[in-house]
Amino acid sequence: MKTFAQALDLIDDPDRIAEYDRYHVEAWPEVVRGLRSLGIQRMLLWRTGRRLFMTFDAPEDFDPVSDYQTYAEDPRCREWDELMKSYQQRIPNASGPDGAWWTPMDLVFDLEAQPS
Repeated sequence: MKTFAQALDLIDDPDRIAEYDRYHVEAWPEVVRGLRSLGIQRMLLWRTGRRLFMTFDAPEDFDPVSDYQTYAEDPRCREWDELMKSYQQRIPNASGPDGAWWTPMDLVFDLEAQPS
């Protein structure tokens, strides 16, 4: 398994941000199944203000851009993604592969990799 980290911003509207949070209290079952079908075992979304930070564990060969496209082949998952994008925007210094909505983040420090 490999851990991926990505960042994104929400549109600057407190009511919309609250709606976004409420949607994630109980994500649609098709979305949960779709993510798991990609091999994602754990996904965490964190938010401070408008900034979202996501980590997820997926197989070593997982490609966040192309593999998410297979997830979006399911009409309900595609509907969820389109709905969520209506709340989101790329971060100001967004970079990454073409087609990436979330900006990938680089690992800077890993306590487990440090000598005891």
